[in-house]
Amino acid sequence: MIKQETSPTASPRHRGRRPVHPWAWIPSLYFAEGLPYVVVMSIAVVMYKRLGLGNAEIALFTSWLYLPWVIKPLWSPIVDMLRTKRWWILAMQILIGASLAGVAFSLRAPHGIQWSLAFFWLMAFSSATHDIAADGFYMLALDEHDQALNVGIRSTFYRIATIAGQGLLTMFAGVMEVYTRIPFKAWAITMGLTALLLLAIAAYHTLILPRPEDEKRQNLRPQMLFGGLLTTFTSFFKKPQILVALAFLLLYRFPEALLTKICPLFFLDKADAGGLGLTTAEVGIVQGTVGVIGLTLGGIFGGVAVAADGFRKWLLPMVLAISLPNAVYIFLAYYQPTGLAVINVAVFIEQFGYGFGFTAYMLYMIYFSRGASKTAHYAFCTGLMALGMMLPGMAAGWLQEATGYLNFFIIVMCLTPVTFLVASLIRVEPGFGKKENV
Repeated sequence: MIKQETSPTASPRHRGRRPVHPWAWIPSLYFAEGLPYVVVMSIAVVMYKRLGLGNAEIALFTSWLYLPWVIKPLWSPIVDMLRTKRWWILAMQILIGASLAGVAFSLRAPHGIQWSLAFFWLMAFSSATHDIAADGFYMLALDEHDQALNVGIRSTFYRIATIAGQGLLTMFAGVMEVYTRIPFKAWAITMGLTALLLLAIAAYHTLILPRPEDEKRQNLRPQMLFGGLLTTFTSFFKKPQILVALAFLLLYRFPEALLTKICPLFFLDKADAGGLGLTTAEVGIVQGTVGVIGLTLGGIFGGVAVAADGFRKWLLPMVLAISLPNAVYIFLAYYQPTGLAVINVAVFIEQFGYGFGFTAYMLYMIYFSRGASKTAHYAFCTGLMALGMMLPGMAAGWLQEATGYLNFFIIVMCLTPVTFLVASLIRVEPGFGKKENV
């Protein structure tokens, strides 16, 4: 079996060195974790739309970029076995910065779209590896008390990275489009500045990240590594209700997986093409700021509700919340309002419902992963979560182009019973999630 890293008490962790306060590195570490994911998953969609690609191409190409997060559990033991988590964090941040620079320099080169996609692939694999190392480092550098104490900080700065990416960076790119009047140049400047930001964070972390004493290299033989992986993998697929769990993890967000790739394209497309004709900067406000705030508040409300009454009581309301607000896009596509206030309210409602309903998904992953090898099993769940977003997203652009925006959103609403069906099949112990049981 793979040797599990332990989390000893705080006193010996930094013996002989001046301790580094968690506030000095946790905010920047989780900002650096969130920003590349947002760039790959969201900003790339807007960028390629502004560069003239068709919706089917954009949805297919950017959905493939989910793959590193789908398969990252397969190489997470390598991050444990080779070097240290600190080394992996710094190396991946430098690679992410270099990938962003590669996107910036490749956009105006011959075959620039293909080159930029290659650099996005490198960024995606680097970002997924950074996630593994950062989460492991968090558990190594802090004792259990400090881990619990600072969990709010890490999630808050991950959300700030989301707002900074989907909101501020997108708005900045929109301003650059107006200023330069050349979309390729505007996005090259945006990606180049983002690269400098990531490289600056890497330089900062070189100086400030602590060096936990207990983080040592593990000299595992390959047969031990693969034997442990095989045992962990087979134990996951022998869990009770595994087929129900697979259906839930892959299909609970099926309608949302279709919407995610198409919504920014819908906002950007002109009215005569069925879209809303927003500018790039306006999309940054609508999706990257108002939408993210709604998503965050919905998630907070979901966590409070479950802590008070338990998961089972709130499952149906959460299914309703993640499904019914999708109808706002039918309203937007039918009436095509020009007022930004109406669009913002609609997106806030949908994202608040998504954040509230997504709480059920996260809690079920925790519930299903319980028992031996829970860390590895949770990683498998997150891989299935990414797969559930990747596969529908690949077909979303083709479906939208074949049917138009209004009919596409109607089809999405017609698919919401899938969410109700898979949610009705899961079985969760009474009281799971209530505060006294957390």
